[in-house]
Amino acid sequence: MAELTLKLAMTIVEAALRKARETSCAPLAVAVLDAGGHLKAFAREDGAGIIRPQIALGKAWGALGMGVGSRMLARRVVDQPQQQAFFTALNAMSDGRVVPAAGGVLIREGAGGPVIGAVGISGDISDKDEACAVAGIAAAKLIGDTG
Repeated sequence: MAELTLKLAMTIVEAALRKARETSCAPLAVAVLDAGGHLKAFAREDGAGIIRPQIALGKAWGALGMGVGSRMLARRVVDQPQQQAFFTALNAMSDGRVVPAAGGVLIREGAGGPVIGAVGISGDISDKDEACAVAGIAAAKLIGDTG
């Protein structure tokens, strides 16, 4: 299994922010975690809201912890009301570190390959956050898994 190196993590952050500027996103916070959930790289653009870093971390951490992109977590909350109790308990157990909203993307070594980390982005609407995460991962020649 490949390791998510600092160099790869920085490539992801820089490319995600480049995509954000190309698509006129609001200022973002970008967090890259390794497979163990440890922060590998982080950036907060000038003007990003004060809680954006925590949201970005929560999107990445939740995706990594549950093994699916945070878009899928959000879908579960909306489509399956009985899941709301589960997510309430999950957030209580994780000290509120799971954010079920698109923008948390798993990083895979290859299509269907092992998860080597996750990216979480917050600052714009969730769809744009997710698109920037996917672009950053692709720039590192890795696979972004949103589902």
